Amino acid sequence: MAELRVGLVGLGMMGRHHARVIRETEGITLAGVADALGDPHGVAGKLAVSPDVDALIALGIDAAVVAVPTAMHEAIALRLAEAGVHALVEKPISGDVDSATRVVEAFESRGLVGAVGHIERFNPALLSLRARLESGDLGEVYQIATRRQGPFPSRIADVGVVKDLGTHDIDLTSWLAQSRFATVSAQTTLRSGREFEDMVSFTARLQNGVITNHLVNWLSPMKERVTIVTGERGALVADTVSGDLTFFENGTVRTEWDSVMAFRGVSEGTMVRYAITKREPLRSEHEAFRDAILGVTPPAAVVVTMREGLENVRVAEAVLESARSASTITISA
Repeated sequence: MAELRVGLVGLGMMGRHHARVIRETEGITLAGVADALGDPHGVAGKLAVSPDVDALIALGIDAAVVAVPTAMHEAIALRLAEAGVHALVEKPISGDVDSATRVVEAFESRGLVGAVGHIERFNPALLSLRARLESGDLGEVYQIATRRQGPFPSRIADVGVVKDLGTHDIDLTSWLAQSRFATVSAQTTLRSGREFEDMVSFTARLQNGVITNHLVNWLSPMKERVTIVTGERGALVADTVSGDLTFFENGTVRTEWDSVMAFRGVSEGTMVRYAITKREPLRSEHEAFRDAILGVTPPAAVVVTMREGLENVRVAEAVLESARSASTITISA
């Protein structure tokens, strides 16, 4: 396998993990790092810390990972595209639809691989869930519900919870159902005294008729990352913190206890927690990015494209507009 020279822009909380995984992944090498604020976590090792993306490009890199604040994504991504460098940009791809569109067009027009770091696509529980949906284990899918809650992240300052965390659920929901969002209706609130929303609850309907429900906040003392897909044969529940996937089957055994029967729409069936291989999602993401650049067939996994990242920002903006206007928003095709 050819060795790709990869640069890393941003050495903060997420950048330090990218540095580690790049060094551990076959077929790629960490050729340089850049951060105007230095190396707070000491991940550069023997590499000199470049002051900006231009200095990193000058090292002769094939690809780059962009792990800087969202407000900086567009400028750095466009500079990488101009230099002919493939890029994996952390989510969200950019802060708004217009800037995200410019990034997408820059990479597509040059035939470069542009990916977005929606890492949940590579979580083993969700990969298994998607495969089981595709094989028809649930039959027709009725509903997808997600809960993504946790303590306030001091590192996030330039976007609210919708574009930071909510885009994860927007992306994974559309990917699981293989359908775009059609309408959204949302409520947001600000409780932490900062500029952006820190809590959102929204419902949606996808173009294929699946209904969805999402609870996302930065104000919970416990961390929760749960996706529930309900269909005609039962429900699949993915916990992406532990990487577990559980199937709750609709029962086929008749319940004879009348007082219990009165409270159940369907009877309980077998519950199974699947044994699945649990690989680090970030490693799988980097392998997918590598394979996309090298044209490996079949790839280890499929990257989240920049155009998909753009669609996630479009839906996120519809969620925010719904909350502002107290109305249901139809998302344009």
